Amino acid sequence: MNAIPLPAVDETEAKEAGPEPRLPSIAGLSSPGLDDAFLPRFRSTLVPERALGRMETLALQLARIQHPEPKPHHVVALKNPQLLIFAGDHGIADEGVSHFPQETTRQRVLQILRGKAQINAMAEHNGFDLSVVDAGVASPLLDSNHGMTEVPLLERKIGYGTRNILLSPAMSATQAISALHAGMDVVRHLPGNVLALGDVGVGSTSIAALLLSRLCGVPLGDACGKGSGLDDAQQARKLEKLFNAAGRHRKSVKPMAVLASMGGFEIAMMAGAMLQAASERRVVLVDGFVGGSAALVARALVPEVMDYLVFAQRSSEVGHRLMLIHLQNQPLLDMELRMGQGMGTMLAWPLLKAAEHLIND
Repeated sequence: MNAIPLPAVDETEAKEAGPEPRLPSIAGLSSPGLDDAFLPRFRSTLVPERALGRMETLALQLARIQHPEPKPHHVVALKNPQLLIFAGDHGIADEGVSHFPQETTRQRVLQILRGKAQINAMAEHNGFDLSVVDAGVASPLLDSNHGMTEVPLLERKIGYGTRNILLSPAMSATQAISALHAGMDVVRHLPGNVLALGDVGVGSTSIAALLLSRLCGVPLGDACGKGSGLDDAQQARKLEKLFNAAGRHRKSVKPMAVLASMGGFEIAMMAGAMLQAASERRVVLVDGFVGGSAALVARALVPEVMDYLVFAQRSSEVGHRLMLIHLQNQPLLDMELRMGQGMGTMLAWPLLKAAEHLIND
């Protein structure tokens, strides 16, 4: 596979130097005094040190997010949790990199909007307010037959899907910035101090693999998995397409240039949502491989965002393990999930509630 010739670079490729996004200021979390105030709540002479293991780490992260300064009798309060599902299509889907046709994105989104998807039941069970953001679905979501929905639809469409990255950049630099800012704007208008993120989009694991490879230096063959359930031959064809795309955009190395040339509208918006939520000291629950690729972008732009991210689960996608290693983070769960939509965040939520109760008792 490595012998595939690289195509010539299109001279119209977005240049590295271009407009810059307006990024929020994010305070890094480092408070030894706060840790000293909270640690006695987990420790006693009757149990071994760190008897609660990673639950202690999670509880301390929640405490650091909510309390900039150590004070007596601090508590952690997880209030009005929100689940945002960002939906967008990818032009590379035309190359057959997914087991599903592109129209599947719209059908999945409509199922969520009607309240009929599994994620609806999980969000209701966990007390999350659920909203769907149309970041760039390739067709209109609502018409005269689908005008009423049970779940709010937030229209932030940047375009009707990204362009095919084998032929051109996925989006312009202006579109990439607009998507990043749109994600920030959505979060500004949400209540609560907990944000869970999900995604819907055929072809998104191909984009996540490309972002992992380019932003972290992971060999593309190690980053690319079977996505929606491809067989070995289909995966080989997918990898060939990704090698060609990576070669075409090999001059894009800076974060915003990589996002514009090989990213997705929903990934850009998720990255913006992470940055804004962190600037407001919200807890941010990140789901799987695609959500992790948005975290890579957000970290590259403002490294302090990592202090606010809780990685819910490790998916079955082969590149996700390597992605989490590069993010230097351990997920709360490993359930071999093969779906996005924020399902992993809903399954992990009881652990955050347990940490809240442990630190407050």
